[in-house]
Amino acid sequence: MTKSALLRTGASILLGTATIYLFSMCKPGNAKGQDGAITGTDSGAVAIAAKDTEVVQPAPPPVLDTALYNAKMLHITNGDSSGKWPVKDVYPKPGAILPFKRIIAYYGNFYSTRMGILGELPEDQVLAKLKGEVKKWQEADSSIEVIPAIHYIAVTAQGSPGAAGKYRLRMPFSQIDKAIAMAAKIDALVFLDIQVALSTLQAEVPELEKYLKMPNVHFGIDPEFSMKTGKKPGSVIGSFDAEDINYVSGYLARLVNEHNLPPKILVVHRFTQAMVKNYKDIKLRPEVQIVMDMDGWGHQARKINTYKQFIYKEPVQFTGFKIFYKNDLKEANSHVMQPAEVLKLKPQPIYIQYQ
Repeated sequence: MTKSALLRTGASILLGTATIYLFSMCKPGNAKGQDGAITGTDSGAVAIAAKDTEVVQPAPPPVLDTALYNAKMLHITNGDSSGKWPVKDVYPKPGAILPFKRIIAYYGNFYSTRMGILGELPEDQVLAKLKGEVKKWQEADSSIEVIPAIHYIAVTAQGSPGAAGKYRLRMPFSQIDKAIAMAAKIDALVFLDIQVALSTLQAEVPELEKYLKMPNVHFGIDPEFSMKTGKKPGSVIGSFDAEDINYVSGYLARLVNEHNLPPKILVVHRFTQAMVKNYKDIKLRPEVQIVMDMDGWGHQARKINTYKQFIYKEPVQFTGFKIFYKNDLKEANSHVMQPAEVLKLKPQPIYIQYQ
């Protein structure tokens, strides 16, 4: 045999050996059909292929139950036929708390025994007492879930100007952290409240942004201590204009949108007409739910009249009602109002604050 014939024979043998080797590596269960789909009985190969080709579907975006929202709004309107309530404007973004739940909040500052119950009692007693109030409100109206909240004054008006000359004191973050940790023990919401005094909302709100980015932290502003005339806090009653409230709600709305948060609640305290100016110009937004909170103390008849004059007559969105454990007892024949009494109001307050 010639040299060229030997080479051709050797090549044929090698090719045949390689072909046998390749076929031995291919199990029947791994064969592919013409369309590329795996065929056969090798379940392991099928599982791997399925895993590689599986498409993870994104979770559907949350949706607001508008029918339930309307029903709850009608419920808290409590039969009012004036046409003022419920306020018809914008639906909130999904995840809104109001009007699906009623909030029972304990208010105050840890440094002061005079500013509210949060500073009067030890933490365990405060939480136990708050849980007791939540239970009472739930029994009074079982149709709306009742949840607790810690409403902490993070900026307090002062009698002295302080280093900045603003007559206000910012609480250290350690105290705000304490309020948040306290609320977490009973799965409560947190409200941070500010009394700007001679400062401004534009100066004070951004200082709390890291907390307002938290989904369970909401906000409150107190016109009583907004001293636009430059007078000392406590010497006259201060005020906020619709423009001030719109600034805060706009700030909160931005945070909600930027950080994909559920809607924020903004509480505005009020017990006179002049405390909130141009209420018709207050802008409602899907990202923020505004509560006008009746903040007056005294005899129950006085409190009810204040609610009717300054909350009911000037509807914004939702209403609140403050109950004072001590100040509401200062007048003759007065008592601390009970849930059944407050729920007779039209509309029913969806936010209740105890001081």
